[in-house]
Amino acid sequence: MFEKNLNISLLLDFYGDILTERQSDMLDMYYNEDFSLAEIAEKFEISRQGVRSVLKKGETILIDMEEKLHLASRFSKLLKKSAEIANELENINQNINNNDISSRIHSLINEIKEMAEY
Repeated sequence: MFEKNLNISLLLDFYGDILTERQSDMLDMYYNEDFSLAEIAEKFEISRQGVRSVLKKGETILIDMEEKLHLASRFSKLLKKSAEIANELENINQNINNNDISSRIHSLINEIKEMAEY
């Protein structure tokens, strides 16, 4: 359940602009701000079932967009690979002998690490 909530929250970040303002607001309240169905229903003056229906429709739209475009999954893979690169560069950096050439290598490694972490 937690993973699904995190996934919908990520998809909302990527594709939230294609939802109606109402759908986007409700999904944000539910997944990012941890509002209950009852709290959202009260705010929008609809039933809990109405909120659930809006949430399910919004989730379906977000999931369909991800299945077509794969932006969120590509972004997640990029983050994971960037972290792996940064870790490997740190390992290399720690194992290089101190001399003129290794000084330049240290510098380049640090630049690449900064790019990977960015």
